[in-house]
Amino acid sequence: MKRTIVLRRALLTGATLSALLLTTTACGGDDMAGMDHGGGSPAVTASASAQASAGAVNDADVMFAQMMIPHHRQAVEMADLAPTRASDPELKDLAAKIKAAQDPEIATMTGWLTGWGKPTAAPQGHNMPGMSSAMPGMAGMATAEQMNELKAAKGTEFDKMFAQLMIAHHDGAIEMAKTEQADGSNAEAKALAAKIEADQAAEVRTLQGILDRL
Repeated sequence: MKRTIVLRRALLTGATLSALLLTTTACGGDDMAGMDHGGGSPAVTASASAQASAGAVNDADVMFAQMMIPHHRQAVEMADLAPTRASDPELKDLAAKIKAAQDPEIATMTGWLTGWGKPTAAPQGHNMPGMSSAMPGMAGMATAEQMNELKAAKGTEFDKMFAQLMIAHHDGAIEMAKTEQADGSNAEAKALAAKIEADQAAEVRTLQGILDRL
């Protein structure tokens, strides 16, 4: 008799546990599904939004890269003249630093434009604030005549001309960088613009100091 009661209790307990497990699984499945949709979706959405924000590009970003590339190229061309023409050691050192900083920035901006599906050359007629009257659209750019004069100069004459032209050149780049920070939307482009503004403002102070003592 006792064995029969024990057996019935065991069977009842097993049946009860099975029922509870089935109910829990069913409820848990619904809850987990709800948690999946409720917990996973915002994270995915936030990640997508962050990527979209970082990768967003507008016309100001494109113009900044298209115009800063030739602007940097002229600065590098000017800097390349210093080793064989300059006489001031500090100016020679600064020219080397300008080349070392701007060459990689040219490569970076060229890569952006390619990735954005935009031409690396600015369309004719593009203008930016602070543009040079001698070369519309290129703020602070030296004219062909000024570049020829710089190439023909040597010693202190070269040093003075280089400092004067590079100060004007940097001032133009700073204005272009400020415009990008105000009007651009691409996070990387705006960050580079901020770096250009800070770096070249410091270089202008150095160039002015050199010019004042020559």
